Amino acid sequence: MPHRVHLFSLRLGYALREVLAEGYQRAHLIRDIVAGVTVGVIAIPLAMGLAIASGVAPQYGLYTAIIAGAVIALTGGSRFSISGPTAAFVVILYPLTAKYGLSGLLLASMMAGVILVVMAWARLGRFIEYIPESVTLGFTGGIAIVIAVLQIPDFTGMTIGHLPEHFVGKVSVIGANLAGIDAGSCLLALLTLVAMITWPRLRLPVPPHLPALALVSVVGILLAAQGIEVDTIGSRFHYLQTDGTQAAGIPPYLPAFDWPWNHPGADGEPLTLSLELVSELLPSAFAIAMLGAIESLLCAVVLDGMSGKRHSANSELLAQGVGNLVTPLFGGITATAAIARSATNFKTGAVSPIAGVVHALVVLLGLLLFASALAYVPMPAMAALLMVVAWNMSEAHKARKLVQKSPRGDVLVFLTCLSLTVLLDMVIAITAGVVLASLLFMKEIASLTQVVDVTENRVLVREGLPGKWKVFKVRGPLFFAAADRIFSEIFHRAQGLDGLIIHMEYSSYLDAGGLSAVDRLLAQCADKQISIRFSCWQFQPLKTLAKARSAGVGPLEVSFSTLEGAIDAVLSKGTNHEVG
Repeated sequence: MPHRVHLFSLRLGYALREVLAEGYQRAHLIRDIVAGVTVGVIAIPLAMGLAIASGVAPQYGLYTAIIAGAVIALTGGSRFSISGPTAAFVVILYPLTAKYGLSGLLLASMMAGVILVVMAWARLGRFIEYIPESVTLGFTGGIAIVIAVLQIPDFTGMTIGHLPEHFVGKVSVIGANLAGIDAGSCLLALLTLVAMITWPRLRLPVPPHLPALALVSVVGILLAAQGIEVDTIGSRFHYLQTDGTQAAGIPPYLPAFDWPWNHPGADGEPLTLSLELVSELLPSAFAIAMLGAIESLLCAVVLDGMSGKRHSANSELLAQGVGNLVTPLFGGITATAAIARSATNFKTGAVSPIAGVVHALVVLLGLLLFASALAYVPMPAMAALLMVVAWNMSEAHKARKLVQKSPRGDVLVFLTCLSLTVLLDMVIAITAGVVLASLLFMKEIASLTQVVDVTENRVLVREGLPGKWKVFKVRGPLFFAAADRIFSEIFHRAQGLDGLIIHMEYSSYLDAGGLSAVDRLLAQCADKQISIRFSCWQFQPLKTLAKARSAGVGPLEVSFSTLEGAIDAVLSKGTNHEVG
């Protein structure tokens, strides 16, 4: 099917190749520059905030936007995707950083990159189609709740060390420290929220978090002049300058190449690379890879819907893998496509992946030129910004609509994924959600398979049968969840009959469970001396029966190509007729 070729293709730089093949002109470059600058300006505070939420210094988020933003754009399968740190990873990265430090986080990110490359080569990109919306909304909603809770200490100015790993523990610790709420921090955080909520009403072409952070930074400086100290990026984070002295804020330097295990672990000392360490990090790496695949491909699907273009799912997975292999070598944390930034990229006129490269260059310039100014941004403002990000990623309007209008099974899957993401683990949540959704789907499909007595239906059965013969029509797939019930019902209704004809024209699928149920029905009817005929098998069931054919009388030996042929055989007292 030509319209689905993009789901199976695998080429490094698929999107860029497609754009260049169509003809890339100067006007396109100008549009890409405008879009890239816009998204790059948006990405600077977001990258910093997401790095902080993940438990590392803000510059590592900027490194991610710079390296991954450029590498994935050039090698990816989606024209408009913007990659960098995203809120979805916070629930995985924060506990990982707390246990293994920056070193463990970077190593796990590289391992996730390897997994993503393997997934791409295995052509697994198309399987994103099989993740139900109830699962996606459930785990994104759960992630949003966890992110919001993680921001409460900075939002309120509480002085709390590392929060416990599990959600209930986090809430308990926060609750126990409510007396430590700082009025100045709350004021700045609330001012940030008000600014971000009201700014869009002005309909100006400036993203709301930029004026909000600028305003709150000025207010924070004024409060500090009055003796009201509020934690800022400069007071929270420090770095070593080239002369060995310590400076506040983030380093205005280019990211340097270094192996992940050379960075500090949780105790401040570098980790020792070993098979044991890799084994310990593997579950987290797998979780990062799965979430990265889902997030990046969902983003690409959203962009396809907006643009009318087609992404290459496997090429995008390959690029995400390459990006997460390269980025940690320069201090960048886990990256994937960011839906909000990518949508903004398209809406501001992007034409090609060049816009993603421009975005990365803008973040780089921001790091080199404005690092000292970024040190004045208050931590409560960053917490408020991330709470808004969490709210947006939760897609609360979609979740509310799903709960109100969707079938009960979808609501159950949504609530299961959301609860497990919050209370346990995102991988457990997605696995449980997909399994539960699959089981409920099979239950619904199985319930659609029915058996109907059509003996008196003169449209199908034009000639009357002997008194103790009946014709049953099977409608729906005969797979393991339905076949046994259907054939058990047929056998029950066949009691006291001389024979029956089972019309299979409306059953298009037969699996091993269905095949076993057919054989069992034949054996049961033989024991009761009830003659049985089948008519009009469709292609797939017929192929399955032929493959399983063995010596003796099986389904094919008592099957007819038409219902009329089966009836004629009964009326003429025919015996075995194979499908012609």
